[in-house]
Amino acid sequence: MSERNPSSGTLVTRRRFLHGTAAAVGGALAAPYVVSRASAAPTEVNMLAWYGHGEPDIVGAFEKANNVKFKPKYYAGGDNMLALIAQSPPGTYDVILSDAEFVQQLNAAGYIEPLDPNDYPFDDMLHDDFTKFPGHWDGDKLFSMMVRFGHLGVSYNTKAISAEEAMSYKCFWKPEVKGKVGHFDWHLPTLGMMSLYNGNGAGLWDLDDKKWKAVQKTTMSLRPQVGGFFDYGGTFNSLKNGEMLAMCGIGDWITGVLQKDGAPVASVIPKEGGIQWTESYCIGKGSSKAGIVKKFIQYMLSPEGQVKSAQMAAYPANCITKGGRAALVAADRAEAERTNQVNGNPMDPIALIKNGRIHYRNIPVKQSLEDWNDFWSEYKNA
Repeated sequence: MSERNPSSGTLVTRRRFLHGTAAAVGGALAAPYVVSRASAAPTEVNMLAWYGHGEPDIVGAFEKANNVKFKPKYYAGGDNMLALIAQSPPGTYDVILSDAEFVQQLNAAGYIEPLDPNDYPFDDMLHDDFTKFPGHWDGDKLFSMMVRFGHLGVSYNTKAISAEEAMSYKCFWKPEVKGKVGHFDWHLPTLGMMSLYNGNGAGLWDLDDKKWKAVQKTTMSLRPQVGGFFDYGGTFNSLKNGEMLAMCGIGDWITGVLQKDGAPVASVIPKEGGIQWTESYCIGKGSSKAGIVKKFIQYMLSPEGQVKSAQMAAYPANCITKGGRAALVAADRAEAERTNQVNGNPMDPIALIKNGRIHYRNIPVKQSLEDWNDFWSEYKNA
């Protein structure tokens, strides 16, 4: 995915972008984000997003500085997002947070507006892939701006599974955790992990009939270990209270919050590889608030916005810009080190991408989403 910067519509150079957001981690927002409308009623911005993106710790400062009020509608899973948009009149959602793998479908369905690449700080990205992230562009037209990412792997209770055991998805079959393995209830993360465990590597989403059947067989063999399928809140609580001792389909976006509260949990990228979830913002088709949404996306790509994103109370993430990472290290060194977002760390999330340990989450290539969802329903009911 790609990122952009706040401006009045003119081209923003990296120097101007970083200068305009020099307040970074500090209190007041930089001037480009501020709109003085103290006497006017707040402009309402309808947001469709994963839980947390419309909460005060993320949007509060921007709302205050720009006299706007976000009205979030939350979803879980890209399939759910697409269904909500399809059921709504055009222009219902001003800003849409999408998982990267669903942007092409949003674009093909005519649900989002094109963006101007000159509005965003592409030359400040931590990785070259982020400037032309798969699916975010249609030729030279940009349709979605990447703002944050994280990695999925083995998430586990450190008292039940050792660090060494956690370095393979095989630990989910450990006899001692039978009935205590949970699933985040969305097919893409788990089936992707089962595909990696089967040795499909970079081709984990591109499965012929034989490999797809093998993934289904491997997944079904895990069913006796499984104690439940959970939404965000259930995933969080079942790990927190020890009801589940391992969780398939998640990563630090859940365990990171629990770690801060002292829970004995962790997430690692196993030897078979991990999966990257990537979130980006789009402007909804027909929105009358495109100007303020652009400013908000730019804010989230500023150093200050990137720090807020990394520290999100609902679920943490990694910075995507150099300026954001530097600001995080300066503002919260402990969190930067906890998430390995320090240059030179071998487990740096950018280093993991570059050395091939991480694969970007995608939708199935040879099957349909319905095929995977149908199998997921069959698996849950087995």
